[in-house]
Amino acid sequence: MSLAEIQQRLNKAETDAGRAPGSVTLIAVSKVQPIARVRAVLDAGHRVFGENRVQEAAGKWPALREEYGPVQLHLIGPLQTNKLKQALDLFDVFHTLDRPKLGRKLADAVQARGSCPELFIQVNTGEEPQKAGVLPTQADDFIAACRAMDLPVSGLMVIPPVDEEPSLHFALLRKIAERNGLTRLSMGMSSDFERAVALGATHVRVGSALFGARDYGKAG
Repeated sequence: MSLAEIQQRLNKAETDAGRAPGSVTLIAVSKVQPIARVRAVLDAGHRVFGENRVQEAAGKWPALREEYGPVQLHLIGPLQTNKLKQALDLFDVFHTLDRPKLGRKLADAVQARGSCPELFIQVNTGEEPQKAGVLPTQADDFIAACRAMDLPVSGLMVIPPVDEEPSLHFALLRKIAERNGLTRLSMGMSSDFERAVALGATHVRVGSALFGARDYGKAG
């Protein structure tokens, strides 16, 4: 599906939800995609991309940014503390702040740098043991702890369980955000971003619908 078609679907979802056109940021998730596909989306004028792995982004985006100019890069995968410095050099937005140790390391690093990426806290709304993110019952305390460390948290992120209705998880994330005064919601992917927009998403993460199915054997 072309960028124009995805954008058209997104604009319709905004209108249907009674929201202003352009109020939702489309993050083109380019992880494990051939460079030719990434270039095609860049050539179409898009400048907001998401990556899951710091190492992959480091091998791809410095050269692309040099060629295409400024690109806003979102880290949407787990962040290891030993990759923190490299991630701070690369990414404008982190979507996966998910544990106290990372919060403390990040607070120290950004204080030394004098700048900080925009931050989203990942919430494990499905309470899945294999998935990162703070539990819903711990979210309020973790948000407060991050604020106490002067981390500028602006929103929350969720990846719903694959076998459950995502709207239930979007609604829960929105409720947690509202009671904590957070205005940004990173939720919704290729299969459900319209439902996420209806429930208040400010950022949707679209990969396969935009780039095509990922071929993990041939990406590069």
